[in-house]
Amino acid sequence: MKKNLVLVVGLFGMLTLNSCGVIFGGSKYHANIIVRDHPNADIYVNGDKIGTGSANGLYKRDKRLKVEVKQNDCPPLTKEFDRKFRTGNFILSCVGFGLIGLGVDLGTGAAYKPDDSDPNITRETTKDFTFKIDYTGCPTK
Repeated sequence: MKKNLVLVVGLFGMLTLNSCGVIFGGSKYHANIIVRDHPNADIYVNGDKIGTGSANGLYKRDKRLKVEVKQNDCPPLTKEFDRKFRTGNFILSCVGFGLIGLGVDLGTGAAYKPDDSDPNITRETTKDFTFKIDYTGCPTK
């Protein structure tokens, strides 16, 4: 009897504490960051060095991505990439999961995605984005 109760409560929780945004995109996305024509440029995201020339990372959907690029004697370049609301998932969450789905999407950050209307952001899949940075203040050698 106790096993059945645990199973029913667990199944109920899985069904009610999910939403379209969490199911189809999750609360994080994978970012591939590329500094064009500067393979030796150090890449920092939110203050942490993550690579040189190009780097990959997993980031929360509800936060802006702040990327800083530094190379030798060149001035550092800071670029912030905006996020935007995932309208399609919002509508599906409303219809399919009601207020609970909306709350889950907003609470986990799954209601957002990088603003791929920016020409420097390419959406590869719902979970994978490529960010290209032009380091024009640093001449290529």
